[in-house]
Amino acid sequence: MKYYVVDAFADRVFEGNPAGVLVTDAPLPDGLMQRIAIENNLSETAFAVPEGDDYRLRWFTPGGEIDLCGHATLATAFVIANFREPGAETIRFRTLSGELVVRRLGELYEMNFPSRMPAVHPFAAPMADALGITPLETYLGRDLMFVLESEADVANLSPDFAKLAALPDGLGALVTAPSAGGKPYDFVSRCFFPKLKVPEDPVCGSAHCSFVPYWSERLGKRKLTARQVSARGGTLYCEDLGERVSISGRAVLYATAELHVGVD
Repeated sequence: MKYYVVDAFADRVFEGNPAGVLVTDAPLPDGLMQRIAIENNLSETAFAVPEGDDYRLRWFTPGGEIDLCGHATLATAFVIANFREPGAETIRFRTLSGELVVRRLGELYEMNFPSRMPAVHPFAAPMADALGITPLETYLGRDLMFVLESEADVANLSPDFAKLAALPDGLGALVTAPSAGGKPYDFVSRCFFPKLKVPEDPVCGSAHCSFVPYWSERLGKRKLTARQVSARGGTLYCEDLGERVSISGRAVLYATAELHVGVD
């Protein structure tokens, strides 16, 4: 099977978030997809299968399947548009989060995702103990979302991953703050998923389904430029569309390979 590794939300290799991508003619068994994801040891491996004019898309972390992944969706669209259907401008995916549409706009890939404004959530002392800092605000959607005072607080954060994994609420832990300079970025973030055996996700597109409506409301603007300030870093161009959000980024091919695995 042809296998690709694509750096998503990246302008060059070794930036953004690497995702494994396999586009196969027939579905693979769930157990095999999970084993491939564990072997790859990336935050996500995406598996796409043609269904009519669309594709069925699933995402697996080393710790299990996930319901939504932005960077691996971008990476899959990149592979399809450059290798499977060269020149394709619109790609539709059928996923656990419904239909996701990706449009190619020059070097950018624009993804239309569901908006997931998190709800205000009670703060508890174990959260600060796990993060190593007391947040200004706490929210809960699929993930716990913590608003910190400054970009420096986000960049310098050194959480205790075991304690984050022990928190009863949320799949992941997201931290965000306004950008220090205000330009060219509106806000910054980092994302942690130790419950999925992904200590830090370098650039997390699905987290921006929560970040975008929050910052759009707080800053009073629909179009936002975001920067994930992980060690690799990545830039996302976002827009609040009401019930949906638009998340765009670039992608760079890192590697292609042949996987020699049996199908059982």
